[in-house]
Amino acid sequence: MKGIKLILGIMILSILVALAWDKLPIIKNSVHAGLDPTFGWLLDLNLLVGMIILVFIINLILTIVHKYTTDQEELKKMKEETKKRQEEMRNFKDQPDKMMELQKKQMADLSSNLSKNFQLTMKPLIYTAIPIILFFRWFGDYFIAKGNPKILLGFFGWFGTYLILSIFFSTLLRKIMKVH
Repeated sequence: MKGIKLILGIMILSILVALAWDKLPIIKNSVHAGLDPTFGWLLDLNLLVGMIILVFIINLILTIVHKYTTDQEELKKMKEETKKRQEEMRNFKDQPDKMMELQKKQMADLSSNLSKNFQLTMKPLIYTAIPIILFFRWFGDYFIAKGNPKILLGFFGWFGTYLILSIFFSTLLRKIMKVH
């Protein structure tokens, strides 16, 4: 329960920081002072290449935080148990009684694992929620100032480009770094 309260507190703080972006100039100005000359410069050189590099860096940091703030062995074990149960169910697809028994067992395991999985996978949020909110607010300001250009394929704006690249890099980095 303590962990859930901490995560909830971080989420509330993140929302407050996001809402204070325009109301407390010190937040906005501090973030711009740090990111404009570094990542802003990178985006100014080449918008698409800069965005690819930035999204890669962000996802690399998020993946590293996730790997080292979660119990990877426990997550791996839970994943293997789920796979094993699904394999068992495939083997008994022609036996409705056995299949029903396995489904009931899986549902019971699922409800107990959801809470455990939530606590394990939400821990990185404690360290990354506020920086990500600040980054997104900065991205918004940067691209509004640039006239919201279409970055990827002449169709996707900054958020769509971020989302597509993030899915790609996150999947790739998780496989390379063996993050569960």
